Amino acid sequence: MNFQDRLILAIDFDGTIVHDAYPDIGKPQIFAFETLKRLQKDGHRLILWTYRDGSKLEEAVQFCKDNGIEFYAVNKSFPEEQFDSKKSRKIHADLFIDDRNIGGFIGWGKVYQMITNEIISEEKKPNKGGLFGWLKS
Repeated sequence: MNFQDRLILAIDFDGTIVHDAYPDIGKPQIFAFETLKRLQKDGHRLILWTYRDGSKLEEAVQFCKDNGIEFYAVNKSFPEEQFDSKKSRKIHADLFIDDRNIGGFIGWGKVYQMITNEIISEEKKPNKGGLFGWLKS
């Protein structure tokens, strides 16, 4: 994978990494942590992007750490960013992985397949296009 193929992925917690049991923590989605570890190993930058805050956010972050995932940033675009309540909380990411997508959450196997297959097929093409083509320009 080339440096330019590394993506910034904003990933939701409830309903995406774990089954939705908010305010509790649900059981992990099948292949969630295995896929997240692989995405990190592939060089992608993972950001936890969740509705949770305060102690509920701390619980989610710790749950992920206990399962082998430490995020690049949590609810912000980069670790040193200071949240300003007067500005939008929207973060910078190439892709958002969330159960609230149209059609719902597609599963971690499909997420990984879509990301890696598109990158591989784009590397073979002389022209940049397709689903992730705009990321490389």
